[in-house]
Amino acid sequence: MAMKRSYNDGCGAAQALDLVGERWALLVVRELLLGPKRFTDLRSGLPGISPNVLSQRLDELEQSSIVRKRKLPPPVSAQVYDLTDWGRQLEIVLQDLGRWAAQSPTFDREACLGIDSLVMSFRTMFTPSAAVGVHASYELRVGDDVFHAEIDDGTFEIHRGSAAKPDAIIDTSPNVFAEIVYDPTGDLAAAVRDGTVVITGDPAAVERFTGYFTLPAPAAG
Repeated sequence: MAMKRSYNDGCGAAQALDLVGERWALLVVRELLLGPKRFTDLRSGLPGISPNVLSQRLDELEQSSIVRKRKLPPPVSAQVYDLTDWGRQLEIVLQDLGRWAAQSPTFDREACLGIDSLVMSFRTMFTPSAAVGVHASYELRVGDDVFHAEIDDGTFEIHRGSAAKPDAIIDTSPNVFAEIVYDPTGDLAAAVRDGTVVITGDPAAVERFTGYFTLPAPAAG
């Protein structure tokens, strides 16, 4: 593999960009923050990347000790890519970038949103003060992906997998979910009526869920 270009700069930010500044690198990291994935799963989450470029990014991230390759035990026995403990520390970097970008006056809120992007946005935009004293459990179903979200007195956790006894189950697409949570004009009741959102359980709990996440105010021009 050809040697990567370097800024040859002693600044920590420059050396960080040497590691994760190549196109797609941070998005590969984003796709692995919620758990290990096979190559084909990464391709599904990053439909704009070619197989060759994805292979190159994974090799570079593995050489930099950000990503590691491992084999799942039987009966799965599949090869997956996972973040190292050090690589997982990039989550706070991605969250800060997400908050910063959300303030942009040109932020494209109509762009296609993947399920991992949606879930990471919930981790990023959760507002603890809005959920003080709240204890609630949710199951989020987006296509074939299932997540368990737990709110416990101002804290928020979300992981892959089903919830044992959720207050509500929400079944929808990433973009519709983002609209009802982040768009001031988003109408949960209308989405339920037209079938783009299916709720099992307490609809009021879902309405409350949409109020626990807040986008930052747009930056001054």
